[in-house]
Amino acid sequence: MKMTQQSPDGANLVRRYGAGFVVIGEEEIRSSCIVGASSLIRDWPPRSVAELARGHLDVLFEFAPEVVVLSTGARQIFPRAALRAEFASRRIGLEVMEIGAACRTYHVLISEERKALAAILLPG
Repeated sequence: MKMTQQSPDGANLVRRYGAGFVVIGEEEIRSSCIVGASSLIRDWPPRSVAELARGHLDVLFEFAPEVVVLSTGARQIFPRAALRAEFASRRIGLEVMEIGAACRTYHVLISEERKALAAILLPG
């Protein structure tokens, strides 16, 4: 699906997404990634919620976001309770969504100039 929205101050936005890919700006990415308004981390190791481990969260927490939007692919799949508790203990909101809803929600948060990240799981 193609998305169009003006980015505030050149912020990273998801321009398109589909089964197994996202386009950030003009770059097509086919592996899990973390997207922030001014940051892009390619090749984030987990490829699914089942692979998501505590150690994968450290890079997210380094940014000290207000909220993380976790894209779990074509379906919403919640990570296990222990991982969700890691966000709660740091007072970081965690929103878990399928890829389309996650991209739209991330765009809204960035347009509101919120300190948000999109953590996008892709099968790679």
